[in-house]
Amino acid sequence: MVIGILGGYQTDFARNWTKEGGDFAAMFGEVVAGTLEAAQVDAADVGVIHVGNAFGQLFTGQGHLGAMPATVEPALAGKPASRHEAACASGGIALLAAMADLESGRYDVALVLGAELERTVPGDLAADHMGAAAWVGRDAQGAKYVWPWSFSALADEYDRRYGLDDAHLRAIGELNLSNAKRNPFAQTRKWSFTGDSFAADDVANPIVEGRLRRNDCSQVTDGAAGLVLVSERFGRAAPAYIEGWGHRTVGLPLEPKLAGTDDLVMPHVAATIRDAFGRAGLTGVEDVDGIETHDCFTPSQYMAIDHFGITAPGRSWEAVESGALSLGGRIPMNPSGGLIGVGHPVGASGVRMVLDAHRQVTGTAGDYQVVGARRVATLNIGGSTATTVSFVVGGA
Repeated sequence: MVIGILGGYQTDFARNWTKEGGDFAAMFGEVVAGTLEAAQVDAADVGVIHVGNAFGQLFTGQGHLGAMPATVEPALAGKPASRHEAACASGGIALLAAMADLESGRYDVALVLGAELERTVPGDLAADHMGAAAWVGRDAQGAKYVWPWSFSALADEYDRRYGLDDAHLRAIGELNLSNAKRNPFAQTRKWSFTGDSFAADDVANPIVEGRLRRNDCSQVTDGAAGLVLVSERFGRAAPAYIEGWGHRTVGLPLEPKLAGTDDLVMPHVAATIRDAFGRAGLTGVEDVDGIETHDCFTPSQYMAIDHFGITAPGRSWEAVESGALSLGGRIPMNPSGGLIGVGHPVGASGVRMVLDAHRQVTGTAGDYQVVGARRVATLNIGGSTATTVSFVVGGA
């Protein structure tokens, strides 16, 4: 069964909800109302609700977020709802759970939400909270920041196997931050940069951990995104569809992942993408018009390039240098600005990527529209690629 996407909504990721005096109730109130309006469905039409959220208790003390939609919209009271946690892939898992409910025939309409409040605490403490998605007490011992350290280690493994020029990583950051300036929802759209911001400049672009610098890193972000998914039984044509999906999970620790012998550094990630392509009936990356990928750090996008098959293993730099990934290139990657440019409210990112894929294939992406896009792939990862989710979204 092909699952339809009726529409969706995204909050402005530049907002600091804590400074505004807002909380999860305010955020859910906006995203629920906005998503239902965009999809042109009533709350009464919703059969089931799935919420992606990774760190609610750590940042706010608030858990049990599956019940928040009915809290802010009384018409949703009585609808079955659940919260899903899979680190940065929480949104992708919420989408998969909603699809399974629709495919089983239990429900015909699913409201899928992803939300995170992260700017409730100072940046260093926010980084500590997010370290809960690693193998706590075992991974990244001695590192100040778990995730920059971990993805620096991924870059180191590319360097060991194939050679890696850090300038190519910085070019990925520059591309995504440049794309984000076209996106009215992007956290960084009004930020200012100079040439030194994307250089080995210890003032304009200081080292964060290992070989990664400030603009190699995604943002600490508040935000939410929502989608309404429907089965064919709903009886209303959708403007876009989820044509294929992939989902794989491996162990928490990073080191065994980097110790493999496959030509691809993370072969389970490539297998997840192949699963999505296979279910969509695609022969390969040449069958998609764009990609929204998980650039929590520039090495994760560098990995995505060869794992999607855009280049041979270890040669992702070729796509960076050639301009293939730019908005007008052969295979635009993160035309929205990605996590680095748009922002990374962890539980919302997987939903936001599929929403942006929906925008692309329906021709509603505005200034960051990929001309003629009919099919867009996504890649959403949690932890050190412990959980990996991929979708293929096509236009009607």
